Amino acid sequence: MTDVRTVGILSPGEMGAAIGGVLHQRGLDVVTCLAGRSSLTRLRAEEAGIRSVDGYDDVVQSADVVLSVLVPAEARSIADQVAASMARTGARPVFVECNAIAPQTVRAIEAVVHEAGGAFIDAGIIGNPPRHPDDGTRFYCSGPDTEAFETLAEYGLDVNVVGPEIGQASALKMVYAASTKGTTALWTELFVAARALGLEQALLDEFGPNHVLSQRQLASIPSMPRKSRRWVGEMEEIAATFEYVGLTPRILLGAADMYRFVGDTPLANQTSREADPPVEQILDVLTRTLAEDSKK
Repeated sequence: MTDVRTVGILSPGEMGAAIGGVLHQRGLDVVTCLAGRSSLTRLRAEEAGIRSVDGYDDVVQSADVVLSVLVPAEARSIADQVAASMARTGARPVFVECNAIAPQTVRAIEAVVHEAGGAFIDAGIIGNPPRHPDDGTRFYCSGPDTEAFETLAEYGLDVNVVGPEIGQASALKMVYAASTKGTTALWTELFVAARALGLEQALLDEFGPNHVLSQRQLASIPSMPRKSRRWVGEMEEIAATFEYVGLTPRILLGAADMYRFVGDTPLANQTSREADPPVEQILDVLTRTLAEDSKK
């Protein structure tokens, strides 16, 4: 296996800091650049034992592997900055693209990194931010040479190789997220619609108290608003994935619209450090916002 001693994390948000924390717990040096990041991100990095350096040049010169873990909209920008740092410094860490983006987006980013002389691995993350090594979060990777990322399995990550092509790991993330986050958008919309029509209780009665699917989907809604803004871009990337293979993008673009609607409410200002609001409160706010919007 490739010798990995230092890992760069860009950026240590909720997921990135959790990954960095796991690797740090298992003895790796983990570095990041916190320029322009929020006070909460800085706190997460500190709590996870992630060492801050001055800039991206320092990250690429320090790290054997750099993990890009951001919102989809920032994926290309961070890759451009890392590639520029590689060109300036001559350092060539392995760049692992871990963001929730379409396979064609991944391949465009791969071209940027390769032009700078860097090795590239495609990765997708399925599951919640890991709290400790072997926590159950799955990391899928693909590409002609995934050894550097596979090495992180020795440091607490559940790493699985999907295939030899760049884009396969990200595509798996896309289709899986369509079944989870895409479905949450649909169920949120249908419960808001039922409440707005005065039919919520009738709908719940029709489902019945032992309707497992509706109960599970209702349970997924409380943690959704604080993630809704970043899920807009993820739904758009899933839509682009489906369109790329010849399917309609409109289903998941609708999910993006639903998350955009939630993201425009104060519900989305909550952080992961606060208790999730009950589902009743969320549906109240969304139904009221819907009614106010209809009067404008």
